Amino acid sequence: MLRLDNINKTFNAGTIDENILFRNFSLEAADGEFIGIIGSNGSGKTTILNIISGDMPVDGGSVTLDGRDISKLKNFRRASEISRVFQNPALGTCPSMTIWENLSLADNKAKAYGLSFGLNRKRKDFYREQLSLLGMGLENRLETLAGALSGGQRQALALIMATLVKPKLLLLDEHTAALDPKSSDTVMQLTDRIVKEKGITTIMVTHNLRHAVEYGTRTIMMHSGNAILDLSGKEKEKESIDDFLKIFNEISIECGN
Repeated sequence: MLRLDNINKTFNAGTIDENILFRNFSLEAADGEFIGIIGSNGSGKTTILNIISGDMPVDGGSVTLDGRDISKLKNFRRASEISRVFQNPALGTCPSMTIWENLSLADNKAKAYGLSFGLNRKRKDFYREQLSLLGMGLENRLETLAGALSGGQRQALALIMATLVKPKLLLLDEHTAALDPKSSDTVMQLTDRIVKEKGITTIMVTHNLRHAVEYGTRTIMMHSGNAILDLSGKEKEKESIDDFLKIFNEISIECGN
């Protein structure tokens, strides 16, 4: 379980540009929950992910994962338990390495490297099996450089890498925003399948209202550092894209679609 308790965050403190984003903000994610976060620019969506991952310090409050306070841990220390897929497909893979090499690196996440071969040939069939789930033919291209793949293919590979060793928490930072509509839907369907099959606790930030409505177990709408809407279960199922769009329009923000 993830808990953010009484988080305070101010940008440019003490200057004319001071912006108090979070004031005693709290959020809880239960094990296996798939949360979609939507909201206006500057509402705090990505800042939440940065705080959870350790890429941004807080001014007050705490972050706990499975009951352990990780507030003071550096981001590379949290990376053994928290995986993140970014908006830019180039950030999740190493372009100068092959698909096989990228997967081998991901497979060794949080493990100590000794005097052994970096590529585990015994896992090659397993990698092919995982790649076949994508339906993109990448299982037959293990020797291909990741940099030679399309944006959609690289993002799908990044998702496989992020979940190859099951993380305690998966953070999705607008991971379909840079893709064309077809690739976006393909990666989103893949995301949904992986999250469900592996039971990974997931927090997804997105500007795509349709994805926020159709996928996940819970939807949160942020505005000015506050969760103005938090729906799950049957309450979430009753809402449509138009319902969310109406609320967006009421607070005069861009819907993102």
